This record gives sequence, structure tokens and C-alpha cells, in this order.
Amino acid sequence: MPTYQSDDGLALHYTDQGNGLPVMALAGLTRNGADFDHVAPHLPVRLIRPDYRGRGQSDLADPATYTVPQEAADVVALMDHLGLERAAILGTSRGGLVAMMLAATAKDRLLGVALNDIGPEISDKGLDVIKAYIGRNPAQKTYAEAAAFRDQAWTHFKHVPMDRWLAEVRAHYEETPDGLRIRYDPKLRDAVLASQDTPPPDLWPLFDALEGLPLALIRGANSDLLTPETADEMARRRPDMIRVDVPDRGHVPFLDEPQALAALHAWLEKMQ
Repeated sequence: MPTYQSDDGLALHYTDQGNGLPVMALAGLTRNGADFDHVAPHLPVRLIRPDYRGRGQSDLADPATYTVPQEAADVVALMDHLGLERAAILGTSRGGLVAMMLAATAKDRLLGVALNDIGPEISDKGLDVIKAYIGRNPAQKTYAEAAAFRDQAWTHFKHVPMDRWLAEVRAHYEETPDGLRIRYDPKLRDAVLASQDTPPPDLWPLFDALEGLPLALIRGANSDLLTPETADEMARRRPDMIRVDVPDRGHVPFLDEPQALAALHAWLEKMQ
């Protein structure tokens, strides 16, 4: 199992597959490198997928370190470990925030950034959804039950085959005799809730730090996290940004939808 060491001594897991342009694929808040299982076969790149501290197969850490700045520092440590001077970043949700932080703090290490359903403003509705589930095991007891629940209850997603929902729940939960268990540190909840005790920071300067880098934005048309208004402002500030809205998808698109793949391939072409 490939790992590298963080600056505070953690063993952090990653996968490294393919050849060509190095693309660091950064997952969502509670998720892991499996976020990119569906898109990986479609990308002719060297795809590097780290598990953040406290997620997936990486070591647990002090919850106070479950922050975007620390996760950005961990990405730089992984690049150093692999001997990469620069890499492109494909960031899903939390991963996009980490990408913007890297643009503000280590821009010379970036080739370009693609954001999957994330921007510098996060809707209150989307945050409420996150706070409701984070750090808690699902009520469903088996993969089959969890997949059926998503198929029925996730009305912001349409036309998703059951095998896709099964792949999703298998990637992000462990099935045990006592029910499904999350594949991340439950104390991540403490870190997220603690961050809500202070006024949200202005993240637009982080977005503006992406200036000059090839940029793409993929948004779920039914997203409850990234509003159309925020996406519009992102496009106004970056008229050269590749932008698509993926129909029948909420937060977040799987990235193998035709619209998402077209955007990603156009983005990759800008870095060839």
C-alpha cells in the first residue's frame, strides 16, 4: 500500500496510476480516492489520488488538523515525495477548496485546476446537508439497502443505474455485522462544526489566485452546494473558464457524464 509521510509524521495513502500529465485528484470532504473510480478510465493522464488525513486508508489525526490549509500542505508533501515540480489539480468539492488554497500558497506547483461542483461561496442549504450526516453512520445496514435508499431519496440525481449506486456505497462505507460504517474519522464532524463557530472567510481571493491557470468548472445542474449565481460570478471573473452544468446531477457529478468528460478533455488540452 503506497504511503507518504506528512510533515507531522502521519502515513497518508495514495494511488498513482497511468502515464503522462500528472493530475492530482482530490476528493470530497468525507470521501477518498474512490471518488474518481468512474472517471479514471476516461482520462489519458497520470492520475494520483491521495486519501486525506483521517479518510480512506490514511492515518487518523488530531481533528484540529482536518483543515483545508493542512490538507493543501499534505498535497505539496505528496508532490515532493513523488518528485513532481508541478501537477494539475482535479478537485471535487472539498478538493476544489484545497486546489484554490494551493493557488494562493503554492501556485508555482500548479499546471491547472478543474473544480467539480465547488466555488468560493457555499450555500447554506448545502452546508446544512453536510452537517446533518457528517461523522455519522448511515441508518441503512447493508450496501443493497444504502444503494436503494439513494436511488429513491436522492431526487436531485436522475437516471442513475443501481450498479452505480452500489459502487458508490461500497467505496464510502464498510459493511459490517453491525451495519455500515463510514470510511473516515467520525471526529471530522468536530472539525467541521468548530469551523462554523466563526464567520465564513472570504474565499474569492483564493479563486482569483487561479488567474493565469487553465480552469474548468463542472457543476451539477441540481446542486444544492454551488448556486448558479456563484457559478455565474466565477465565469464573469474568468471568462476563459471552461464551464458546464451536468443535467440530472446534484452534488456532485460522477465526472464520467458526457458533459463532464468534454469539459475535462478540453481542460487537459490546454495543458498539453
